[in-house]
Amino acid sequence: MQFSIVFKTIGLLLMVFSLTQLPPIIVDSIYQQQETSSFLAAFALTLISGLVLYLPFRNSTKDFRIREGVLVVVSFWFVLSLFATTPFLLSESLRMTFSDAFFESMSGLTTTGATVLSGLDDLPMAILYYRQQLQWLGGMGIIVLAVAILPMLGVGGMELYHAESSGISKDRLTPKLTQTAKVLWKIYLSFTLACALAYYLAGMSIFDAISHSYSTVAIGGFSTHDLSIGYFDSVMIESVAIVFMFLAGINFSLHFFVWRKKNILEFFKDSEFKAYVLVLSVLSLIISIELWNEGYYKTAEDALRYGVFQSISMATTTGFASTNFSLWPFMLPVLLIFASFIGACAGSTGGGIKMVRVLLMFKLAMKEIKKFIHPNAQINIKLNQRSVAESTLVSVWGFFSLFVIAFVFILVALMFAGMDQVSAFSAAAASINNLGPGLGSVAENYGSISESAKWILSFSMLLGRLEILTLMALLHKAFWRF
Repeated sequence: MQFSIVFKTIGLLLMVFSLTQLPPIIVDSIYQQQETSSFLAAFALTLISGLVLYLPFRNSTKDFRIREGVLVVVSFWFVLSLFATTPFLLSESLRMTFSDAFFESMSGLTTTGATVLSGLDDLPMAILYYRQQLQWLGGMGIIVLAVAILPMLGVGGMELYHAESSGISKDRLTPKLTQTAKVLWKIYLSFTLACALAYYLAGMSIFDAISHSYSTVAIGGFSTHDLSIGYFDSVMIESVAIVFMFLAGINFSLHFFVWRKKNILEFFKDSEFKAYVLVLSVLSLIISIELWNEGYYKTAEDALRYGVFQSISMATTTGFASTNFSLWPFMLPVLLIFASFIGACAGSTGGGIKMVRVLLMFKLAMKEIKKFIHPNAQINIKLNQRSVAESTLVSVWGFFSLFVIAFVFILVALMFAGMDQVSAFSAAAASINNLGPGLGSVAENYGSISESAKWILSFSMLLGRLEILTLMALLHKAFWRF
């Protein structure tokens, strides 16, 4: 293991991250709520720590290998979350424990959206902005951003890209990795600006529009209000959220291909996109009809309004709430939690297993049924009219097996930590799927759970964000063999 290049890279990344603790100072200077000192201290601590890690190894010219890439990705997510806690810990208005601060920062950076905070409406604007910004940075993966920057600083990032993007995705958009990262971030930034403008035109304040655009495009779910999107009670605002949650859940590579070919019909040539639209449509229809049948809402329009919004929010793993869905007839909240396991598309900012994996598992199941009926038949599994390699199918099932095993272990660990079955199940699902809201004792926030449960869930969020394999590889003894 070449630790010199690992320390050098983490040091560089920390120095870059320190710059992101400056915008909240600008926000605080506008609203004058005495939070500037907290963010200045956080900036200084992060920058100095980055320098301490970087300077001893600045002349290292060794190349990355896969093992170093994996170690940097995992350790940097942990280290970044660690340093992101500083403003939370120093703020006089919060008085958070270290466990709470780490949980909040990990939830933000992994775009989970679970929170231990209540009374958001009364918190300083700089703190609220900082939470939203953490989700925006985590949305496309802080490592992908680093891949665009590090080559300019003399550090290559190919292995970082492989470690972060362990799922099935489209081919790289451009021949050079740096260009690919830049293309993805341009699309991401464009969506953010368009979303903020749409929210503002729909009736949000400038601050709320910018803040919610961060968490919408990142599929994060943090809000500046305790009631989330329900605070605004606006059909227009909910409609904007639905559109951008849907768009952010699509593979960003597919967005690029559609933009490059200037033909929106390119979306419908993609098998995963068609499955994504089908699942969201069916789920929205089922939830809305059941809400109407149960008489939970007086009009079909209200049932459709809340049913569609909550279905899109949960299925894409955003986690916004336009109403307290945990009070709906019990089958519906559970169905929404299960929908989050499917998640959004690969190559999007969403969590979950990912639509393409679920689609391939379904196709493989259909293949086995056909082979049972016709044992001698030669049946190929195709995706976008191309045959899928056997190694890819094995990889998908391997991922799914690890996902299920990890989920069960987390569920049992949470029950040992004192949570009831419903709360533990929903919290395990919400964390590993990077969803956020749960049921039972975690329906509103996670402030009431034990310290040990918060650390278990923090680990689960990281596991989900890195799509199991990267973190599991680090825990395997073969990884550390020299």
